[in-house]
Amino acid sequence: MKQPAAKKTLTLKTLNKNNVWDLQENDIFRMMDDIGKDVDYKDNLPHYTDIMRSAFTIEEIGEDSPALNKKYEKQGFKVGQFRIDDNTKKTWAIKKRPIMRVTDLTYENIHHISAAKLIEVLDRNFGGGWDSLSQSLKDIIESGFDISTTTLPKDRLHKPGGMYDKKVADGFEVLEIPKGTWVEAIFAKPKPEMEKPKLTLQQTANDDEISEDDFNRLSDDDEEPVEPDDFSDDDITEDNYRTTFEIESDPDEEADNISDFDNEA
Repeated sequence: MKQPAAKKTLTLKTLNKNNVWDLQENDIFRMMDDIGKDVDYKDNLPHYTDIMRSAFTIEEIGEDSPALNKKYEKQGFKVGQFRIDDNTKKTWAIKKRPIMRVTDLTYENIHHISAAKLIEVLDRNFGGGWDSLSQSLKDIIESGFDISTTTLPKDRLHKPGGMYDKKVADGFEVLEIPKGTWVEAIFAKPKPEMEKPKLTLQQTANDDEISEDDFNRLSDDDEEPVEPDDFSDDDITEDNYRTTFEIESDPDEEADNISDFDNEA
């Protein structure tokens, strides 16, 4: 099995509300150790704290009290100190925000949980099945996972070589929701992370020197945009037309629809 590439160590300057979910409490204190080393870090402390609060509960403790620290630690917090400057220290109690309910899912954290964790969250909150979720929650989940569902009679769901076996073999996690003698199966598999293309600018030694003719030409282009040629339905041919999606049918599912089941009864 291919191992994922090691992720670069995050710093305060590279921290955002997406990658902050990669961190644990000790990582936060490690990063905060840099606050007193750079005046820019100190000036932007409210900004960094706001990012951290999207993934962590942060309580600022007014005084370093062993009894108070112990109280927070019993609640699952990690307590630590960091220096703002030579005369100022802060004591924080930090705890990673748990993802327990579907309402805890966001576009920022959906890429930082496993399919097994997603199934656990769905199982804890469900009852009505996939359609019981709001469209906004479906959109969040489907931004990070491939999701497919099917509802079949209980004895047909696990038919050897059927959809269930194929999905599991392809790496999907499954949640089964009983509905009388039928079962709704929800299949989930993480989508591969897509790297955003980087914009590269080609530069030459004379990039800073733009001739007057070139400047005028560029200005003229801006002032007089080129209108697109007229386009009509007659221009569409089988060589230049294509759709943006494909619809595939599953032979197993076509055979397992309700009418087939009734005919066999």
